[in-house]
Amino acid sequence: MSHPHSEPHGDCLEIFARLSEYLDAELPAVTCQELEAHLADCPPCIEFLYSLRKSIELCHGCEGEEGPPPLNPEARDTLAAAYRRMLARRGGVDL
Repeated sequence: MSHPHSEPHGDCLEIFARLSEYLDAELPAVTCQELEAHLADCPPCIEFLYSLRKSIELCHGCEGEEGPPPLNPEARDTLAAAYRRMLARRGGVDL
């Protein structure tokens, strides 16, 4: 016989949506307690939590490459003018 929570159910979708906030300690204590009570007996949510933790750990280990250098003023002005022309053709607001 399979565990009653062997497949995610409606509550799990809510849990999945809150796990990042949970891991970042951005939720009220009562919400954390509710999540922890659900996680104590829900294999799909436990698996998702471990996967999310691992993803975060891997991302922290990545060194971000430095972005491209800033545009020079002339290139920035050219792009801004082209953007304003595009907005005007679409009937948008001119910046």
